[in-house]
Amino acid sequence: MNKSLFASMSIILVALGWPLVAVSQTAALGQLCQLKNAETRSISPENFTGEKGKGGMATLEEGSASRAARELGQGWKVNPYVRIEPGATFTLGEISGSGVINHIWMTPVGDYRLMILRFYWDGETEPSVEVPVGDFFAAGWGMGKEPRITSLAVCVNPRSGFNSYWQMPFRTGCRVTMENRGEKRATVYYQIDYSLEDVAESTPCFHAQFRRVNPLPEKEVYTIVDGIRGVGHYVGTYLAHGANSPGWWGEGEIKFFIDGDVEFPTICGTGEEDYFCGSYGYNEQQDGDIYTYESFTSPYTGFYHVPHDGAQRRFGQYRWHITDPVLFKQDLRVTIQSLGWQSEGRYLPLQDDLASVAYWYQTEPHSPFPKLPEKEQLVIKD
Repeated sequence: MNKSLFASMSIILVALGWPLVAVSQTAALGQLCQLKNAETRSISPENFTGEKGKGGMATLEEGSASRAARELGQGWKVNPYVRIEPGATFTLGEISGSGVINHIWMTPVGDYRLMILRFYWDGETEPSVEVPVGDFFAAGWGMGKEPRITSLAVCVNPRSGFNSYWQMPFRTGCRVTMENRGEKRATVYYQIDYSLEDVAESTPCFHAQFRRVNPLPEKEVYTIVDGIRGVGHYVGTYLAHGANSPGWWGEGEIKFFIDGDVEFPTICGTGEEDYFCGSYGYNEQQDGDIYTYESFTSPYTGFYHVPHDGAQRRFGQYRWHITDPVLFKQDLRVTIQSLGWQSEGRYLPLQDDLASVAYWYQTEPHSPFPKLPEKEQLVIKD
């Protein structure tokens, strides 16, 4: 379909009341009839290199599921998963040449906060992505606490089917690893779907950075990301919010300091649930010590409440800036306040548990990330 014709059709469809996501999906469908100068490849434990015609070749002597396949032999799901020993880092995939990661599926078994995903583009020694596996897929509260997410960029399907649809281009190669910082062996089923194709020199690379503070010091502002230097656009935020005290917890403003902003930002939101495109406390209802909320998941935004027996209330929120990326030409810093209410209609600075992932694209090189929190500051305690 001609691009100008498709643009005209998109305008007409929106005018007729079609939701923007339907138009976006129509765009993707419209490209399926176009030939593309690319080659499809996929990396999994059944084909670690992604090479053409090399899948499912594991033997019973080397396969992780060799016992289950012992009566069937080679080619019968002999090596569908990997095990990562405590303290070890495993290379999930390494690709040479130019291409784009289009989709990642994964179902990990272990302590999600101690299973660290890292992505390296084009020979980098410092990762462009460094995030605990659950948080990367907007499911930061641990195994067995996974939400259901149906969005354009990330889907979490029953029971722990983690899916990423972020497009991740590279020009000379890439490497994807997982570190197991836990004390027990971790198990990971995964698949990395990519295409070998030319990538323009000007194409920015995908980045994601994790941070956590628990508890947030009194009257301090939480930093989602800082130190971004270069040219690019910010495309998403995931926030795992643990409320450490009773009452409403989401009154704080998010702020984007763009291209030299120092004291005051260019973009200033009106409240935490407002930024994640909800309102009025996600319909928070209180009955004694019991709080209830209305969870939701949509193509660009979502919120969920994680049931928990302890005193802390736990929530996940995501917002993908797919149609409204935050553009920067020099630098970017993103912060959010943690605010509730106290007597006489006064704001109350909170000392909550905040963990976040910032997602963005930028030209390389990128600034080195701050060191991840130590193990005791990463783990979620009951």
